[in-house]
This record gives sequence, structure tokens and C-alpha cells, in this order.
Amino acid sequence: MKEHISRSADIVGLFCRLQMNTKKDIPVRSSEMGVLIYTEKQEGLVTPLMVSNFFRVSKPSVTAMINSLVRQGYLCKTSSATDGRSYTISLTVLGAELVKSTSAEYFRNLERLEEKMGSEDFGQFIQLMQQATEILSVEGGRS
Repeated sequence: MKEHISRSADIVGLFCRLQMNTKKDIPVRSSEMGVLIYTEKQEGLVTPLMVSNFFRVSKPSVTAMINSLVRQGYLCKTSSATDGRSYTISLTVLGAELVKSTSAEYFRNLERLEEKMGSEDFGQFIQLMQQATEILSVEGGRS
């Protein structure tokens, strides 16, 4: 393996670990936290399919996360009036409180990055992260 690729993997891995460990004492897995944050940010009804498409994970995986969050009291499910198998999800008061406390810390880190990097470098960093995500999504067999 090329040395610069190995070093790059180390740098990306450390960055991801630092960002994921921002608030280690949260009572849910990071993937579940993503579902809560996604749900909170949406203006309309949220379905499991929407979550699946956004995170690019299988619907059964999303269903398992939703069921876990419902059991823990962070989400509630509302059955569709027309299709008994379909449902939407929404945050409970407990879920909204968790998102508020966690996302504040998450955004604080991004604000700190922008402050220390400068707006131009931070904008380029975000643009490159988006480009990398799109490349990996397409090349990973996902669109």
C-alpha cells in the first residue's frame, strides 16, 4: 500500500473518531442519533423509507433502529390511516431534548473548525467532504 494512502487513512480515521466521540455519554448508538437528528430536521412527516434513502442503509436496518428508539422513548410511531403496514415517526419530548443537547455539541465542533480554519478553508473542506461522499456512494454501488 502506498505510504500516503496509509497515512491518509489514519488521518481520516482519527477525525471520524474524534467527531463521533464528541458526546460519548449519549444513551443511544451514533446511528440511532442520526435518525433522531434527521427526524428533528424534517418539516413534514418522516417515514422509514425517507430515513433509509437519506442514510443509504437498508429498510430493515432502519426499522430496527426505529424500534429501538421507540422502546427507549425517543421516537413514537403513528400508523397510517390508509395502510396498516405504513407509519410515520416523530420525536417524543425526550427525543427532542436529546437532539437539542447533542446537536449543540456537534455544531459547536463545526463552528470551532470554521473559526480555526477560516471560512474559505472550511468551505473547501465541506465541499471536498461532500464530493468524497458522492464518489464513495456511486462507486459503492449506491446512487
